[in-house]
Amino acid sequence: MSDARPILYLDGVSVSFDGFRAIDNLSLVLEKGEMRAIIGPNGAGKTTMMDIITGKTKPDEGEVFFDGDIDLTRHDEADIAMLGIGRKFQKPTVFESHTVEDNLLLALKGKRSAVKALFDRRSPRQAERLGHILETIRLSARRHDLAAGLSHGQKQWLEIGMLLAQDPKLLLVDEPVAGMTDAETGETARLLKEIAQTHSVIVVEHDMQFVRELGVKVTCLHEGSVLSEGTLDFVSADQRVVEVYLGR
Repeated sequence: MSDARPILYLDGVSVSFDGFRAIDNLSLVLEKGEMRAIIGPNGAGKTTMMDIITGKTKPDEGEVFFDGDIDLTRHDEADIAMLGIGRKFQKPTVFESHTVEDNLLLALKGKRSAVKALFDRRSPRQAERLGHILETIRLSARRHDLAAGLSHGQKQWLEIGMLLAQDPKLLLVDEPVAGMTDAETGETARLLKEIAQTHSVIVVEHDMQFVRELGVKVTCLHEGSVLSEGTLDFVSADQRVVEVYLGR
């Protein structure tokens, strides 16, 4: 497969729950190394789309391909995580009674038990990776502090770091700045832009100012399909998007 193939390809994807069509003929293409923002009102299908990509939900019809020719509909959640898709949920789930560094060690890619992960001697390469991740997530100075002592925003960063430790090719990040201060929100935009230099990223977000700071292509979902796609200015000016958001 040539490298020109997209990292993620959804075509004609639909899924219904008890007669309700949550995803309706959805098509989306994400290029390798691209960061995309997904917006849309509540119930637009954003979470269900992420569930389909990660194998939590199987579509009723349509194609879902990853990294060229990997058919995600044939794999379960655990497989898909191993294939290189990492997902960060809206609420941070970090190990509060462990240090920042130990949280990252527990997440480092490799089939090791938690005890082994914490007490094994680190290889120089691992130590270097840890240091790089800590720098990326702005927590180098807090590496020996308990995760419980971090601010809400810093816990979100730590969880993004735990995702990075698993070395995914594609990161799915759900509302990363919910509940953050303005300063943390701005820093998170910079942090994700740094990550997007070496990874493909999908960000689901409600905060339009944050989406503007990301400066990436935007896909607006409505009733399970793509309503509009382009720059934030283009999408914001789309009369159909205005009607959906303002309920006109």
